[in-house]
Amino acid sequence: MERSALVYIILTAVTVILGLCVDNRDYVPGQIRGGRVYGEGPCQRQQARNRIAAAAIYVLLTGVSACRIAVGNDYWVYRDNFKLIAQERHVASEFGFNYIVKWIQGLFGYDEYIPVFAFFSIVTVFFFVKALYDQGSRFAFSVYLLMTGGYYFNSLNSVRYYLALAMALFSMKYVLRGEYGKFFLVILGGAMFHKSVLLVIPVYLAARFLAAAPLKKWHYGAGCFLLATLIFGQDIYREIIFRFYPFYRDSVFDNGQLSYANILKCAGVLALCLICYRQSLKEDLANRFYFFLNVFGLTVYCCGSFIPEVSRVGYYMIISQIFLIPRILGGVRNKPWRNFLTAGVIGAFGAYFVLLLKGMYAVDIRLLPYLDWIFH
Repeated sequence: MERSALVYIILTAVTVILGLCVDNRDYVPGQIRGGRVYGEGPCQRQQARNRIAAAAIYVLLTGVSACRIAVGNDYWVYRDNFKLIAQERHVASEFGFNYIVKWIQGLFGYDEYIPVFAFFSIVTVFFFVKALYDQGSRFAFSVYLLMTGGYYFNSLNSVRYYLALAMALFSMKYVLRGEYGKFFLVILGGAMFHKSVLLVIPVYLAARFLAAAPLKKWHYGAGCFLLATLIFGQDIYREIIFRFYPFYRDSVFDNGQLSYANILKCAGVLALCLICYRQSLKEDLANRFYFFLNVFGLTVYCCGSFIPEVSRVGYYMIISQIFLIPRILGGVRNKPWRNFLTAGVIGAFGAYFVLLLKGMYAVDIRLLPYLDWIFH
């Protein structure tokens, strides 16, 4: 790896260190339950420290994202699309995205693409950090998983999709609260930029239902039926998908490959959940909700290889790992055993991060070398 990879490594280290300054364990339960629990009365010292550290993380992540230039395999493709949008020509992207692009170019001028990328960086990172702050009871650990799991760095590619993913992550708290109106509004807002996010409406609601209900035989029967449809009804699913995304048919994304890395991540997380089932999962609604999302993700990755860009579909479900893993491990009462499992997770995601960095030089990813418009 060459020198610019240090930008990503240092950014990860600094944001995790800043995350250690955040102690929001008393804040997160109130956010998940709903209502005004945190923030009433005068601001305490720890609250101020939390906000300053979270704001610093937001500024750093936004800065690296907004200042990039020629980073990502689709960077110049987006630039070409920006010009087509300004010319009012047809572009196969959602109307919300097209409107924002046209509005920004109206402010800054034709082919001023850097402000457009900067705007979407500002908004995407906001939803990521806000979701972590509201739902990550072990904030630094969640930041570490967000960074080493590749979710933040991959957001330097696929601008529209990762904005929708960040909004889906943010919306999970509304599902847990049962505030479904707010949930629908957030997801519909995300669909203005990438309509694939509409998938999370039935998926998140199903996970919430299963998390709250004692499982009965008919639940398992329904699960087996849905699994059978993924195996034997692939042609039907493909026709539905291609009605929304006809350009994916027979494209390079329609390759039927299995995502072994994501299958291993899901299997490892679910194994961890089973190990910690009695202490952390059995009675905790939020943990069970995140658990079922990972069950759905594993199912999609194992049986949904016929779906173009299946990794993106699965990300809507397995990104909940950044909340689930810290919560599961935090509930382990045996301290040596908890430390052992935590070290194992940190090591596994650290190794994945190293492999991710090496793969960033590939021509179909091109997240490295990192270039910015300030010094280049």
